Amino acid sequence: MNTEQILAEIREANLSYLMLAQSLIRSDREQALYRLGVSDETAGMIAALTPAQMLKIASGNTLLCRFRMDDELVWNLLTNHGRGAANDGVNRLHASILMAGRHQEAA
Repeated sequence: MNTEQILAEIREANLSYLMLAQSLIRSDREQALYRLGVSDETAGMIAALTPAQMLKIASGNTLLCRFRMDDELVWNLLTNHGRGAANDGVNRLHASILMAGRHQEAA
């Protein structure tokens, strides 16, 4: 994959993310804040974007979204690293609780 292809993929991911985020925010703001991991202020700005503004923002060369699982514990819980499939539901629940706590800390 060359540089131009990578930049095109980033633009597409950005636009998809903005469209999804705006849709989530408009349909259920509280769920969107949790699922997107954004502040109420940021959600308001995203909800108010026009299609032209979304296209302009998405056309940059930097990803707008980022991984929220930035520590080894959450990644291990999500991937069941070193555990059996029997604990999958419990591990995902634990990871969700950890990420929800981090969302509350950021808000």
